Amino acid sequence: MADPTDTRDTGPRVGSPLWAYLAGVTTIGFVALVTAQLLISPAQLADLVRSPMFWMLAVLVVLGELRPVMLSSSMTVGGTYPSTMFTFAALLHYGLPVAVLMQAVGIVVNSAVTRKAWHRVMFNIAQATLACAAAGAVLGVFGGRSLPEITWVPRGTDLLAIGVAGLAYFVVRALLVSGAVALHERRSIHRVIRTTIGHQSLVYAGLLGLAPLVVVVMNDSPALVPLFLAPMAAVYFTATLSVRRDHQATHDALTGLPNRKMLVVSTEEALAEVRAGDRVGLFLLDLDRFKEVNDTLGHPVGDRLLQIVAHRLTHSIRPGDVVARLGGDEFAVLLPSIRDAAAAREVAARLRVALTEPVRLEGMTFDLDASVGIALYPDHAQDFEMLLQRSDVAMYLAKEGRTGVEVYVAEKDRNSPERLNLIGDLRRAIDRSELRLHYQPKLDLTTGRVRGVEALLRWRHPERGVISPSEFVPMAEQSYLMRHLTQYVIDAALEQAAHWWHTGLPEQISVNVSARDLLDSALPDRIEAGLAQYRLPPQAIQLEVTERVLMTDQAYTADAVRALASLGVPLALDDFGTGYSSLVRLQRLPVSEVKIDASFVRRIGQSGDDERIVRSIIDLVRSLGLRSVAEGVESDEVAIRLADMGCEMAQGWLFAEPMSAPEATAWLREHRGQAALDLGFLRQGEVLDPQTA
Repeated sequence: MADPTDTRDTGPRVGSPLWAYLAGVTTIGFVALVTAQLLISPAQLADLVRSPMFWMLAVLVVLGELRPVMLSSSMTVGGTYPSTMFTFAALLHYGLPVAVLMQAVGIVVNSAVTRKAWHRVMFNIAQATLACAAAGAVLGVFGGRSLPEITWVPRGTDLLAIGVAGLAYFVVRALLVSGAVALHERRSIHRVIRTTIGHQSLVYAGLLGLAPLVVVVMNDSPALVPLFLAPMAAVYFTATLSVRRDHQATHDALTGLPNRKMLVVSTEEALAEVRAGDRVGLFLLDLDRFKEVNDTLGHPVGDRLLQIVAHRLTHSIRPGDVVARLGGDEFAVLLPSIRDAAAAREVAARLRVALTEPVRLEGMTFDLDASVGIALYPDHAQDFEMLLQRSDVAMYLAKEGRTGVEVYVAEKDRNSPERLNLIGDLRRAIDRSELRLHYQPKLDLTTGRVRGVEALLRWRHPERGVISPSEFVPMAEQSYLMRHLTQYVIDAALEQAAHWWHTGLPEQISVNVSARDLLDSALPDRIEAGLAQYRLPPQAIQLEVTERVLMTDQAYTADAVRALASLGVPLALDDFGTGYSSLVRLQRLPVSEVKIDASFVRRIGQSGDDERIVRSIIDLVRSLGLRSVAEGVESDEVAIRLADMGCEMAQGWLFAEPMSAPEATAWLREHRGQAALDLGFLRQGEVLDPQTA
């Protein structure tokens, strides 16, 4: 039942408080150990070596040091070793030098079997020695064991001295170990003592209380001493079964990590103990593309991969942090103390770096990655459930945006009260037709003539004023409203197109739709019905989808896409260049137009890299027989460069800002049949202010 989250064998950083503490205790303890050995004369040591009782007790100490008695799988300082009983008996009968020597030998044997780190071995010898020294000092004060050269058998009148000595032994060991744990896990020593003192005191009371009986039996009937192993074995196995049940209830069977139940307890403890000015962080971590491993190589390989992930996470966190598995490929990381969101991001980035190391299984190499959502107390939530919910929201934002790590932001949470209110307002705005479409012309860079317009949604909230589409459209995409919003925009665009087409302005209107809209089988029917209602040809409307649709394999086989192509409604790819797709994949979709993202276009003339990217996109789009449209053109220099590169069309503030339907109608009539752009005029050096275009 090894605990994969146990990082105590990791050596402390030199110069750190933990390093100084361990070094100080170890030094003092070993000085006490050496000093105690100087109290034994060679003759006394020879007598001890010839005593069978000495060797029997030494063997019992070593055996008792091999496995601890554990009463809880969540005990911070570990279990209590049965060797305590025999060491204390040796202290009472033979004195301090023999007791600390036996204890040191037992700890060394234990470390050889369990492969503990050397710094833990040295510290354990030192703290056990100091505890024995404290108990020996108490016995000396009471006059119970004052001379190391004679053996001693306690009597009934010595019970008070033995009790106080046992208490001193327990207190010193508990304080020294709790101090190390507190520094290692960056917790308060009060919290460590409070969470462990109950279990530890019960076990120590039993072991130390039996030690005088061991001495009495040693003196009267030495052969009966091994019988003390029987009740100890019974206690050990009973405790082991209890701990196993406790471990199964609070830990994940596959990885050995704490489960949700244990995470709840740990988080509540951290929230109760957090210091003023500090924060508690909760990460939710989801593996990317893990389902592909399970589906391709089977669950056994997937399970092994999860075990590797658990090991990497637990060895990448700070001491005191907790890694838990919530189920499937979802893990949680609790930071009981973190300075701020920036520090939390650093920890999350370190975890992702640890995971990205390639994994080799079944003769194959896997590249792992994960999306991490971060929520902090008290910034984002006040209890465990809200922290988990909000880290989940942040994690999905990281996954959707492919950013890797995201900190919770209330404005992006579709479940926050503010966003729920905004969703309700948006629903009412759609029902009341309060949303408006503005139109921005697209111009041919060769002829300067208008080649259609793009419909851009605008919402003037009665209380909040103008709300940007970047705020409410993503919110709609994450809710039930997206279909209603898309239908509203398409209906409004078709109605405006009908007005233009039937009054001598046959301009195509481009409408933005989401990838989910494109996969909606009802979309072609709604568009076909709208075209028939307004007596419009299919080319009167064009649907624009973002580049992300290329990463959705469903888009290439969706019935809606084929139906739109059969209907003759053209498709355009919007914001191209911001995703991770390949232009080659364009051949699999019936796209007729590719719009180059404004972030690249605006930096033409300023960034050689961006200019090369734009030129490459234009060349490749042309080679595929598609039109290229540059977005965000705001200067004559950029327009001229685009034309020289062979870009066919452009839109932006250089030509016209987005206009309301009446303004767009007047603008189109003014420029109907004539060039709205004269590149020859621009090449002569005339500059057009985009703010007044």
